Amino acid sequence: MTFSCVGFVSGDQPALGLGVEQTQPLELGDEVERLPDGRGAVGIDLRHEQRLADPAVDQHLVPEAGRWDREGRLPLEVIDTLRAERLLGAILPEKIGGGGLDAITYGLLTEQMGRGCSSVRSLLTVHDMVTLSFARWGKAELKEGLLGAMARGEKLGALALSEPGIGSDAANVETRVRREGDAWVIDGRKKWITFGQIADFFLVLGQSETGPTAFLVPADAPGFSRRPLEVMGTRASLVAELIFDGCRVSERHLLAREGRGFDLVVTQALDHGRYSVAWGAVGIAQGCLEASRDYAAKRHQGGKPIAEHQLVQRMLTDMIVETEAARLLCCRAGHLRETADPLAMAQTMKAKYYASRVATRVANEAIQLHGANGLSPEYPVERYARDARVTEIIEGSTEIQQTSIPKLPVEEL
Repeated sequence: MTFSCVGFVSGDQPALGLGVEQTQPLELGDEVERLPDGRGAVGIDLRHEQRLADPAVDQHLVPEAGRWDREGRLPLEVIDTLRAERLLGAILPEKIGGGGLDAITYGLLTEQMGRGCSSVRSLLTVHDMVTLSFARWGKAELKEGLLGAMARGEKLGALALSEPGIGSDAANVETRVRREGDAWVIDGRKKWITFGQIADFFLVLGQSETGPTAFLVPADAPGFSRRPLEVMGTRASLVAELIFDGCRVSERHLLAREGRGFDLVVTQALDHGRYSVAWGAVGIAQGCLEASRDYAAKRHQGGKPIAEHQLVQRMLTDMIVETEAARLLCCRAGHLRETADPLAMAQTMKAKYYASRVATRVANEAIQLHGANGLSPEYPVERYARDARVTEIIEGSTEIQQTSIPKLPVEEL
């Protein structure tokens, strides 16, 4: 399998592109208005080629996503292609082997992956969550050689946070870690770990005597094992349960410092995850919209295409406007991230909350528009609906966002 079209990633290698050239970090000027409070409002034109269906996604992901979903497995050759085209680690700096994409271009890439196959988008999300955290908080002696391999996607990372009894309350995980000589010993279980079946390294959070502590744990560490799990959505994302039974790692695998694993390491990882998932949710909504418009043009009732019925036109209008609104929220979050604005994390929370809910609403409308056909795996909206539900749960559920966003400082609202 090969992808070829306009490149996202710099260099001589071919890349799966979206019809969007790599952009430079946004600067306040013609593209960005200044609001009275001094914050930038994104005025990027996302029309034309930036939002058109990318030929590579349409050719290689959209036709195969249903089969991968049914088989419950993303083929390794697809992962090899993503690796070869530098899409794993695309947002990592080029100097360490990444693709060097800016935040908005990375978001557009993630949107298209969500439109094509949410399991592929999930791989990009979790791998970059771990690699970004490792790049910032990892010890120099472990980074040597390994960081470049992860930035290039040669070694895959996965986030090991959720547990059988702990989901959203991540700061109070039950996994225990303790020092034993010059090593750390980890005991506990992690559940619903995306790409946990094949990841080479895991960002693991456990409780030490001083509080939540994070580690980068290799899959070949003694005392580690894993088993596959089945899920309703993103079914090809090779979800697993991880078992740490006296799992031993050396001091160099510690991220940041003891007791600061949640507020320093995991918070950063979740922030990136929310940003990526938000854009992926926009991709799901866009996929539902495109499938629904196509179906409405071909399906006839009352002697004419259902697209000519006003009720269907109202449904499509809501889908179009909500999808665009979600995209613009994500774009604003991307601009704030690119300019290192302190409001970026809050805006990312809002974007993730809204975009994931939009994906679910648009997918539900798409199924309704398709009628009984919308319940069949022969039509993509059935898969989109299951994948949309996943986006409301992962990287901070809808309810977590609903309780967190109102608590933001006034200047971040």
